[in-house]
Amino acid sequence: MAVLLTKETRLIVQGITGRDGSFQTQAMLDYGTKVVGGVTPGRGGQTVSGLPVFNTVAEAVDKVGANAAVGFVPGPGAADSIMEAAAADLDLIVCITDRMPILDTLRAYSFLRGRRSRLIGPNCPGVTTPGVGKAGIMPGNIFRQGPVGLISRSGTLTYEVVNLLTNAGLGQSTCVGIGGDPIVGSSFKDILQLFNDDPATEIIVLLGEVGGAAEEEAAEWLAAEGKKPVVSFISGRTAPEGKRMGHAGAIISGNRGTAEAKMAAFAAAGVPVADTIEEIPGLVKAKL
Repeated sequence: MAVLLTKETRLIVQGITGRDGSFQTQAMLDYGTKVVGGVTPGRGGQTVSGLPVFNTVAEAVDKVGANAAVGFVPGPGAADSIMEAAAADLDLIVCITDRMPILDTLRAYSFLRGRRSRLIGPNCPGVTTPGVGKAGIMPGNIFRQGPVGLISRSGTLTYEVVNLLTNAGLGQSTCVGIGGDPIVGSSFKDILQLFNDDPATEIIVLLGEVGGAAEEEAAEWLAAEGKKPVVSFISGRTAPEGKRMGHAGAIISGNRGTAEAKMAAFAAAGVPVADTIEEIPGLVKAKL
């Protein structure tokens, strides 16, 4: 078993005919992902990497049984693509798009409330379940199957830590990049709950960064309800107050959102915080 992306996932690619969409479609296929088609309005009837292209998500659901989507739609159209996928009752929607207008994100976020679809992103690297497939842009060659669930706001940090874990003989159950924008579809706490209930996940690695309160909220949830060991790392310890550091959501405001506040919250929850990413594999082995 795994979270979000499983053997039952039948993935479509929104924006499949674009440069990024077509390139990443082939990469996902090469990794073994069950990609069943794509969607680009007005391009129905074409093929990409041997896959059928449909005009709408609803048509893809009807014709190929799609139950998940990954989107490579440019910022101005990304919110509409998310809402179209949600209206078709897909289980999982992954939005890779960065520079998505925040008011559009709010509109899509509000549309999803009360619906069955789970959104990952925007501005994220996606989801990878080793041995099953990937929905997004993570490099498949660094993963191996194992008991470590990983959640991160940063794509490149995810790749570095996964590579360290793999080289240390620590495989992964599922890796989720939740995205670095101020508003994302699924928070650390949301994904922690999924890993908490996943029998394939024995330990969780959480990679946070300065800005926002998602890490503090995750620490509070872990202290109250967490059942599995967690190892954490917070990047941006030297970030100056009031500056945006990389991600749009990496903004420090007052005492909340600083690296120190996040590390203190995890320490209070009994979660060890690595000083460097190189320490993570050792902390994981000590907890297994």
